[in-house]
Amino acid sequence: MKNILKNVFLFLFIIFFSTGYAANEDDIYKKIDLFSEVLDKINKEYVDDVNQSEAMDAAINGVLQSLDPYSAYMSPDSFKNMRTETSGEFGGLGIEVGMEAGVVKVISPIDNSPASKVGVKAGDYIVKINDTQVQGKSLTEAVDLMRGPVGTDIEITVRRRGERKALTFTITRDIIKVASVKSKILDEKTGYIRLTSFNENSSSQINDKIKEFNKNEKIENYILDLRNNPGGLLSQAIKISDFFLDNGEIVSTKSKRKYENRKWFAKKGDILNANTMIVLINYGSASASEIVAGALQDHKRAILVGESTYGKGSVQSIIPLKNDGAIRLTVSKYYLPSGKSISSVGVTPDIEVDENSDDFKLNTETDNQLNFALKLLNG
Repeated sequence: MKNILKNVFLFLFIIFFSTGYAANEDDIYKKIDLFSEVLDKINKEYVDDVNQSEAMDAAINGVLQSLDPYSAYMSPDSFKNMRTETSGEFGGLGIEVGMEAGVVKVISPIDNSPASKVGVKAGDYIVKINDTQVQGKSLTEAVDLMRGPVGTDIEITVRRRGERKALTFTITRDIIKVASVKSKILDEKTGYIRLTSFNENSSSQINDKIKEFNKNEKIENYILDLRNNPGGLLSQAIKISDFFLDNGEIVSTKSKRKYENRKWFAKKGDILNANTMIVLINYGSASASEIVAGALQDHKRAILVGESTYGKGSVQSIIPLKNDGAIRLTVSKYYLPSGKSISSVGVTPDIEVDENSDDFKLNTETDNQLNFALKLLNG
């Protein structure tokens, strides 16, 4: 085991040292020897048998998660599940999660998913899964605990801002079908589009919905609802932003290597023909949602209504590995047209309206943010 550990951490050393890791070679080799000694002691002295393969997976994941909350190791099974999720249909609870200060945090529940139906909310901290404490576990380990056969129950315990006691939810696992775009005419002159995620089909679905709206000559106002949208594919965020902009920068990314820095610009043509537009956002709006909302705000193309967004301002690349697994690695940070980074800050709405209902159905009696937007449009 000791030789295996040395080889693995020598590999990790090469990666970090070759990219400018700030330590001399002797110190790194000493740390490798120390880590190898610690795990050798664990293997010999720990009360239970240690699965060496799982220990190495945990070590690799620990290196990645020490970088930021979004970098992580994915086993072959996890990588396969991730590819299924971006295609628009998968099994599970229906929540996007991340790590914050070593705790699993709900970024956003997916509309009409098992988790959203029982009341799980963006910002909840998951502290227990069934009888297992989550503190100290990696994000991958926590996600694996939440996965299971469709139709089986799972109990999660969360801590929520403003609640003194922990909340416990029993959730039945199900196939999650992400219909990423929903639409409805709310009144004679207002078209409503709700985007729940940025998957491979999102931009084409939005384009089709707007073409339908454009056939109705009475529609002159639009509401784009990005609440509880955890993000997804950067390419889709760029395409969707471009739909509503006639020119100008959409987003830029900055990487370690300057030659990899990129900027994306809108092409001429606003498919809404410059009609009035409101974008709804909340704390569950993250990543790609923030790119769209921030670009439209910076270009004064839309009025943002709701609450400040999550604040995920980095881009992750999925890098396949030889074992059929992969690593999710933060490779760049993105910046809005104004040059502002939203990391840990989020996008601030033009008009702040606190959410006072868990109901995101098209019901203006219970959805106060949507109701406010309609009143704003109608004077």
